[in-house]
Amino acid sequence: MKAYSEKDLEILAKTIYGEARGELYRYGIASLIAVANVVANRVEKNFAATVRDVCLAPNQFSCWNANDPNFQKLKSLTTDCSIFRKCLEVAENVLEGKWPDLTDGCDHYHSRDVKPYWAAHLEPKRIFGRHYFYNLKDRK
Repeated sequence: MKAYSEKDLEILAKTIYGEARGELYRYGIASLIAVANVVANRVEKNFAATVRDVCLAPNQFSCWNANDPNFQKLKSLTTDCSIFRKCLEVAENVLEGKWPDLTDGCDHYHSRDVKPYWAAHLEPKRIFGRHYFYNLKDRK
């Protein structure tokens, strides 16, 4: 993984929290790791230069959209929250390369509750909890 800052770590942990915190107790930590893997894969594939830039790119991770209910939660999130502490642990271990890429290179995902246009005719490469994962950049 490319070098990252403390701000990158915080933004990734908040992204994991905003996108998948409900998965932890229902489906386990793999769901959180998979979200972190997608961000790390996007950095490696040069979607953006930094983890922060990948996470905060417009309309890429819904939790950062101003109209998303998770956005307000992210603004006030602290390490007093045990799930956020777990998200920080996941973020750090993925960014440090200590945990494997469970998605096998996937760079996109969506909740099974939505069907984005870009996934209309695709089969997911991996499924973790309520999220479907795809590798769009390497498609031929």
